[in-house]
Amino acid sequence: MLPLNRAQAPFAGVGNLERLKAWVDVDSFLRRFRVWNLKSPFPYFILHPSSFIHYCLTMARLTLVTFNIAHGRGLSLYQGFHSAKGIRLNLARIGAMLAETKADIVALQEVDEDSHWNQRINLLQSLREAAGFPHAYMGVNNRRWGRKPLAYGNAILSRHPVRFWENNPFGTAMLGEKGFLYAEVEIAGHALPIINLHLDYRSRARRILQVKQIIEFLRQRPHPDCPMKRPVCPIICGDFNTHSRRVGDAVRHLFDALLTHGEYEIWPHPLEKTFPAHLPSRGIDFIFLPKPYRAHRCEVPKEYLSDHCPVVLEIEFEE
Repeated sequence: MLPLNRAQAPFAGVGNLERLKAWVDVDSFLRRFRVWNLKSPFPYFILHPSSFIHYCLTMARLTLVTFNIAHGRGLSLYQGFHSAKGIRLNLARIGAMLAETKADIVALQEVDEDSHWNQRINLLQSLREAAGFPHAYMGVNNRRWGRKPLAYGNAILSRHPVRFWENNPFGTAMLGEKGFLYAEVEIAGHALPIINLHLDYRSRARRILQVKQIIEFLRQRPHPDCPMKRPVCPIICGDFNTHSRRVGDAVRHLFDALLTHGEYEIWPHPLEKTFPAHLPSRGIDFIFLPKPYRAHRCEVPKEYLSDHCPVVLEIEFEE
């Protein structure tokens, strides 16, 4: 057996570590492969040092961002107060922020495709161009025709191809309707299922009904890479419009239901606040992460590009 402590581990029989990928996390390797010798306070590894190299070269990471962009209006109360120039300027700032996070996948809420109140600008197309994403998908939950048209909902930006996607509004209202967008993103030859949701902000009872619709969808949807057609266990993210510690509300209800067919973690930490962005007092934007994916890093950047702060999660997984 090879005795190692945390400081010695990176140098034990590995050789030129600088040749390994820069994003390798030694701590993750230690947590995964450590076994304890009960007679010693130091961890031991029943592994050849080459196992560390194998671990380093087979782990991959991607960065997921969830962000309610508030129709592109920034911190203002109503998007109709802004000129087209002002909205485009804020969209350029959001695009620069997304590029800076090096996001691979972005889940967006309150995105307009063609709405009178923000000068009929296609917000998703503007963000796609500003941040340089090759793939963009828009799920319209509200559509109204006429002299003052509306078309808005949730959207996904991705640097990876998307095998399949579909949009699911919770109801049929022309104004204020919420919904969820389901997508299967192609990552390293496998499908990464994701749900991007936006729940009702007024009614706890309505949020519970909306979560039940998502749970029923998951029960009927087989995992795209499972030959036994087991239910899908997607990453679920978005604007929940309620905090995670409220018993009996949507976050807790969804989390308890998900645990019946998979292990999940909720990010960010409950003490992290995402709303309102100018003086955050509540955390209402979350990412539900299923195993075998692992969170490497999570942060809530203090941005003033919307009334919400974005949530940035760096995910680690085996290739």
